[in-house]
Parts: sequence; C-alpha cells; structure tokens
Amino acid sequence: MVLFETPSGFAIFYFDGISLYEPDAMEVIWRKDFQVFKDKSDAINHDSGLNNQLTNMLLKWYQPGQKLAVGKIEYKIVIEANLGISCLFDEPVMELMRGLNYLMHSVVPEEKSKLAEEHCLQTSQGLKMLLHRYGFDIKPEMVNDCIIVTACNLYDSDCCLKNQFKSLRLASHFLQDVSSINFQDWDILKLATALKMVCYPEDDILFGNPDEMFSTDELSKLVADAHKYEDSGIIKGAILRLYNLVVYLLNCKAKYQRRLASFVKEAKESYEAEQVVRERGSLRTDAFEADIQVGVQMVAG
Repeated sequence: MVLFETPSGFAIFYFDGISLYEPDAMEVIWRKDFQVFKDKSDAINHDSGLNNQLTNMLLKWYQPGQKLAVGKIEYKIVIEANLGISCLFDEPVMELMRGLNYLMHSVVPEEKSKLAEEHCLQTSQGLKMLLHRYGFDIKPEMVNDCIIVTACNLYDSDCCLKNQFKSLRLASHFLQDVSSINFQDWDILKLATALKMVCYPEDDILFGNPDEMFSTDELSKLVADAHKYEDSGIIKGAILRLYNLVVYLLNCKAKYQRRLASFVKEAKESYEAEQVVRERGSLRTDAFEADIQVGVQMVAG
C-alpha cells in the first residue's frame, strides 16, 4: 500500500510489493482513495501523531500483513508508532513517489494544485533510464514538462505494444501448424503482418514492406498457403483488430519519438544559450569588479 502526498491531500494506492523493486514498478500500481485535507500539518506530525481523517483513511484500506510505502521518514516513524503499521521508506519507494509526482494529475485528477517546479521536474532514475533507452542523454536541469509527458507517452505506447504482442503470440501457432513457419524470433510488426496476410490476402499492408520484412521462402509460404487458413480455426476478425491496433500504436510511437527528439533538441539549445548568457554576465561582473579594484588602488596610492 502507498500513502502518496499531494499539494492538497493524500492518496492511497495498492501495488505489488515485489514489483516495487523492479524497473516497471509504475505498471503495477492502482489508486484506491484520495482525500483533501484542510491542514496537512495537522494530519500527521511528531507532536500529535495522526488526526482522525488520516487514521480512518489508512485503516479503511490497510489489510493485515501489508506494508505501507511512505514518502518521508517522519511519516514512517509516526505511523509505525501510532498505528503499528510497518512502513517502507527507501530508494525504490522514493523512485515510485517521483514517478507518481510526474503523473500526479493523471493518477489523481481531483488534485488541482501544482507541485513546485523544481520538485516536479526532479529527474528520477526511472526517467534517466527511460530517456537513455530511447537514445537521449540529457542533464536533469534540461528536463521540462514537454519532455516528461512525451517520454511517458512513448513508454505507454511501448507497454501497449508489449501487451498486444502477447495476444499475437497466442495466435501465431497457426503459422507453425499450417505453413510450418518458425516465428519465434519475429518482432510484433512482422508477426502481425504475417497473420494479416494469411487472413486477408487481398488487403493492403498499412505499415512496412513485406518484401523487406520476410525472407523469400517465408513470403512465398504466406501467399501460397493463405487459402489453408480458411478452415484452420483462426479468428480473422480478432486478427484484423489486433493488426490495426499494432499499426496505430507503431505510428503513435514514431510520432512520440519525433516529438521527444525535437523537445530534447530545443531543451539543449535553450540550456546552452542560457549558459552563454550567464558566462558573459559573469565575465562582465568580474571585469567590473577588477575595474573597481584598480580605482581603489589608484585612490589609495
């Protein structure tokens, strides 16, 4: 269980405790509750403990044996002392909290206030890894809202493609059974395209070129064996929906990749321009101070 603090209140999330220590922790968390607190300092502090509202909120969702992830060491101390609930506060928990901060208005849409910019844009290890995965090496101070949102959208597209790949793999045994095609090392586009070709041989391929995608032997089998799939038991409508969804997601991914590259380029150029201005300002200040020092020495002499 997670106690997540927002500018105006607290939210409760459930998560898989084991997955918290894996890179995709944000994929296994879902919200249970959110409440606004008139005075958060009164809700939990060392002197008075927890107020009734926060106590009732925690006890409503807490189940025996659960651990509670909290964003501050003070919260861990107070909650364990007053409620006897075992709390977690370590780097994986802080990484999770940073991820929730990035997505706060998505996971807690009722929250209308904004986090302080420096807190919101603090680059987490997860964001660093995510940007690195897509080929971007960027300093934390260059990160802005556009980069964060686009990186999250790109990651979401990849997650959706990953889920659809699982569905396509379930249907791919038809390629082995009917055409004796080994599909084990195929990527999602190649798999979706092959299934589309045998189910709808007359339709156009919307993404990619089959001549470049398949070997000569694979392509000839897909074309020649298409009629054999009529009575194979494959559900053509489901294959078409999966194919169209994969194409849509791949187009989204490509769009977000272009946007992210553009935003990163703009951020780097802006940062470099600011550095030049600061350096020039520093040089002027140094020169001015040097002139003053010379003047002082002349007067003294």
